[in-house]
Amino acid sequence: MHFAIDPADTALRIEIRAYLEAEVPEDISRRGARDYHSTREDVRRIMQILDRRGWSAPHWPVADGGTGWTPAQLHLFEEELQRLCVPTLDRVGVNLIGPVLCQFGSQEQKARFLPAIRNGEHWWCQGFSEPGAGSDLANLKTRAERDGDVWVVNGQKTWTTEAHYADWMFALVRTDPNVRPQAGLTFLLIDMKSPGVIVRPIWSIDKAHTLNEVFLDDVRVPAENVVGEAGQGWTYAKFLLKNERTSSAEAPHTKRDLQQLKRLADRRDASGQALIDDPIFRRQIAEFELDLLALDWAVMRVLHEPANVELSAVAATLKLRGAELRQRVADLQAEALGLYGLAACPDPEGEEPYWPTRLAPAMPEDGVGVTAKAMFRRATTIYGGSNEIQREIISKSILGLP
Repeated sequence: MHFAIDPADTALRIEIRAYLEAEVPEDISRRGARDYHSTREDVRRIMQILDRRGWSAPHWPVADGGTGWTPAQLHLFEEELQRLCVPTLDRVGVNLIGPVLCQFGSQEQKARFLPAIRNGEHWWCQGFSEPGAGSDLANLKTRAERDGDVWVVNGQKTWTTEAHYADWMFALVRTDPNVRPQAGLTFLLIDMKSPGVIVRPIWSIDKAHTLNEVFLDDVRVPAENVVGEAGQGWTYAKFLLKNERTSSAEAPHTKRDLQQLKRLADRRDASGQALIDDPIFRRQIAEFELDLLALDWAVMRVLHEPANVELSAVAATLKLRGAELRQRVADLQAEALGLYGLAACPDPEGEEPYWPTRLAPAMPEDGVGVTAKAMFRRATTIYGGSNEIQREIISKSILGLP
């Protein structure tokens, strides 16, 4: 595979870089560099800044507010966002529910929801996982029963990222228990302010609150909030998961992590020594960089495939490999910090970090948040479908195993 650098791509990169450098506030970029979970306000401000230029959902169809950029241009846009440490955009809205609505939503749903996603007005959460149905979505138990012009929903969702911020949830619910599991699911849009919706926090190992349980107790959802056709939710969920697993490779973000790792390893102590001088650690960095380069090219290959090619297994491969590399680079960063890497400082959700006085001299700026990140990234091989599930998809679809 050979990619020639198109002069138009170079010009676009220069244009994107100039706009971001001029418009992204310094305080947002500084917090973004720490790689903490971004606050809703930071994300909303960034979405508005990009939306003014028509860039907040660049991969959407042009008719729905996208840019018409090529896959290579979309990739370089993401690289420029990461280069300036722009907080991650509203991934759930822009990358997950947005494309589903573009493809399967009614005109009324598009007009109601897509502009509010693009400008950061609405924040979404994903109601897929349940206590007994994580990667095995077909086993979900949350049910919805038709009552005139509404669906009445009862059940529980868990591991729901940012549900405490969310205005809306898109959820898979069981509407027909008498057919095979995949055939009885419906894709439903639920207003999080509806009576009967209860959100409870799940505190993670890095002392951050990004995950939640969501309880649905006789929640009444208008029938107009069904995406596509009732009973066809599995089709829309597969479309969404393919997008999620391809984007979950997160190669541009991991490239940024690699540069941070190199800076940490190049720090000199009082004796003038640096970890980069250690041939074993230097080899680990070199091996990681080669693996990341291979992933980056694999992502580019998927982005250039024709739209009619079945990419579920390929997306699973990218998700699996990307998750492993994101864990690996965070662990290497924590190792590069040395004794500082033992300090598991909590994620303050964008606030200035608190450092105990016993950590003097001050933690290196590049070290802020590293250990919390390494702890959180234990989840990368679980969310979006665990790596074990991805291997099953690969074994069946690519290797032809039973």
